Amino acid sequence: MKRRAFLGASTGLLAACTSGLPHWGGAGHAGTSGAAWFHAARRHVATPFGRIACVERGSGPAALFLHGFPLNGFQWRGAMARLAPYRRCLAPDFLGMGYTEVAHGQDCAPDAQVAMLVALLDALSIERVDVVANDSGGAVAQLLVARHPHRVRTLLLSNCDTEVDCPPPALLPVIELAKQGRFVDDWLGAWHADHALARSSEGIGGMCYADPAHPTDEAIDTYFGPLLSTRRRKANAHAYAIALERNALAGIGPALRRSPVPTRIVWGTADTIFSTASPTFLDNAFGASRGVRLLAGSKLFWPEERPDVIEEEALRLWHASAAASRQGEPR
Repeated sequence: MKRRAFLGASTGLLAACTSGLPHWGGAGHAGTSGAAWFHAARRHVATPFGRIACVERGSGPAALFLHGFPLNGFQWRGAMARLAPYRRCLAPDFLGMGYTEVAHGQDCAPDAQVAMLVALLDALSIERVDVVANDSGGAVAQLLVARHPHRVRTLLLSNCDTEVDCPPPALLPVIELAKQGRFVDDWLGAWHADHALARSSEGIGGMCYADPAHPTDEAIDTYFGPLLSTRRRKANAHAYAIALERNALAGIGPALRRSPVPTRIVWGTADTIFSTASPTFLDNAFGASRGVRLLAGSKLFWPEERPDVIEEEALRLWHASAAASRQGEPR
């Protein structure tokens, strides 16, 4: 399906689907509570990589939400709440992040994350998924598409690594602190202890969020609390960061160009972590790109603040892909 056709496809259907949509628990607005249902819905799925923490909501074809660093699946609470009427929404915590219990001796590099996701899908008897990804989760998503294209129906990417910006220079101080075993305590510990600092210009809020109310108190506790809870979890979080030093996307270009997976890029233009050239690079990198949407003023973790945009773009991508499949066109 050509890009102009994608932009106009399913507009009426999208409006009909979103009319009267229930926006329950964790819609992403400042002050909205979403932690209770999210924690209650979490389960652990046994895999060779460890017990993977995963929150599931909704029914139907599966959608897989891949979070950023140093967050966890809670990042997607608002989007999952909105999209659960249309998909079986799954938000796992990566190895080394959130509430996942990593197996002894297991590394937390992007390659391992891809293999873990495949094992997770197999354990849940899920053959194919629509993938929605952000930040380092976007790098994992690209690897998943390149190595297991038959497992991915569609891909919705937000601000994330690219082959020529992996890791971004802004991440190098974090990697260095992780090598020293200091990142979790020095940064995450300070933010967990002082939520105002976390939301300030010196914290993750000023760096990665546009809304000064983000991250919320419950988000700070949910993201950083588990990583600070034990020495082993701290070590795994540091291993995750250190593994980002190697360009996991090096050489991925030919596989993305060959990929038949319909891919849409939505990018916050106020992001100071990833290159401003990245959305154009990704648009040109994917053989089945469905174009780029730019969000003025939005930063790296905009999907948490603007789940309405994730809802809109995901539904449009999913419906356009389904319509193309019915008509026998390339998706």
